[in-house]
Amino acid sequence: MRRMILPICLMLGACVPGTSGDVASRAATPELGGMPAIKMFSVPHPDAPSRSNKDMARDFMDLSMRLESGRDLPVLTRFEGPISVRITGAPPATLQSDLSRLLHRLRSEASIEISQVTGPANITIEAVSRDDIRRALPQAACFVVPNISTLAEYAKAKRSSVTAWSSLQTRRKVAIFVPNDSSPQEVRDCLHEELSQALGPLNDLYRLPDSVFNDDNVHTVLTGFDMLMLRAFYAPELRSGMSRREVAAKIPGILARLNPRGERIASRPLPTTPRAWVRAMQTALGPGANNATRRAAAEKAMRIAETVGLTDHRRAFAHYAIGRISQSSDPAYAQNQFAAAEAYYRRAPETSLHRAHAAAQLAAYAITQGRGEAALAILGPQIVVAERHENASLLAQLMMMRAEALELAGRVSEARQVRLDSLGWARYGYGADWAVRAKLREVSNLNPLKGRNG
Repeated sequence: MRRMILPICLMLGACVPGTSGDVASRAATPELGGMPAIKMFSVPHPDAPSRSNKDMARDFMDLSMRLESGRDLPVLTRFEGPISVRITGAPPATLQSDLSRLLHRLRSEASIEISQVTGPANITIEAVSRDDIRRALPQAACFVVPNISTLAEYAKAKRSSVTAWSSLQTRRKVAIFVPNDSSPQEVRDCLHEELSQALGPLNDLYRLPDSVFNDDNVHTVLTGFDMLMLRAFYAPELRSGMSRREVAAKIPGILARLNPRGERIASRPLPTTPRAWVRAMQTALGPGANNATRRAAAEKAMRIAETVGLTDHRRAFAHYAIGRISQSSDPAYAQNQFAAAEAYYRRAPETSLHRAHAAAQLAAYAITQGRGEAALAILGPQIVVAERHENASLLAQLMMMRAEALELAGRVSEARQVRLDSLGWARYGYGADWAVRAKLREVSNLNPLKGRNG
């Protein structure tokens, strides 16, 4: 299981500060005509891995031979031979096209022999309601388990060794449960995260800046790094049942063959993430804590990062979390945190998507202050980033914010066109028309020329 319902992770998708308790609701429906057609991404643009093979060999071992709990796996497990996938349940309209596109990427970028079938399959993707998923596993948005095919089977076997990844010697049958009543983007994100786990690595690492295998949930479609990890996972030099020592002996040569560019890049290993930092972030991000507890936990994570000398995206993420948590109670303090996060993210090109989230918060604040030109300067490069990384919800919000900034700058007709162009992406990112209209109203309320009622 990877994708969870976590307050801050969902905020990463929202990425627009509330104003005095603004909440997107069904009642928030600005004056609009009919919605345009939904927009979907077509050609992927994954960035090639930019780190040394030596560092990525370490990443491969930590991802593939360890569970998220920190427990070491006794052997490597994967599917052996061609892999079949099927869809069951009541899939939403966009699931098939997104799955077809993902399977094509896995074949072409990761060289995995995988195809969709209509009968029994190695991997079953069952589309059910969010309520059904949460009854099976509270706080999960979607999840993956071995050795079963249906949610009913999982209900009977979830407390047994049948569904334990650590008991596997090879992978033969896996089930993925995705929601059929969420936005198209949420369903797609679940497909990418859970299918990649069904096929390969079972761990998440906060130290990875360019991967879906990271609990920060910033990347939600498989990256160039992820495809390299999956391609290495299914390299002919490896097989199910190999020990950690055997895998460690093979992976340097595999990466040298698959990614010769990485042999020429100097090693710059990031330090291991302190367990205390992880626990603090889990409290800040997870369910069950009040706002004061979350803020204290996020600030503790930031202090830990300072103490151990973390100056990478993990330090930035702690600042970002503090900003999101403190935004409604202490806006000025929150903006300082977002500015700090953006500054740390700016140091590395592989954190451009992270930076776009932080920059969106800074642009939203500029809009609330009536500084349209400043907001436009911040938003300009981030719209391209959101599109390249296929984040429709972020893309739509950035465009909506750009429309408000254009209005503040007196460019009203241009603002109207940008706002209209955002709606197709918003339909993919947010789903229902009422949710799109609510997001429009939320962003509109940032504009001081419009006031609280738009």
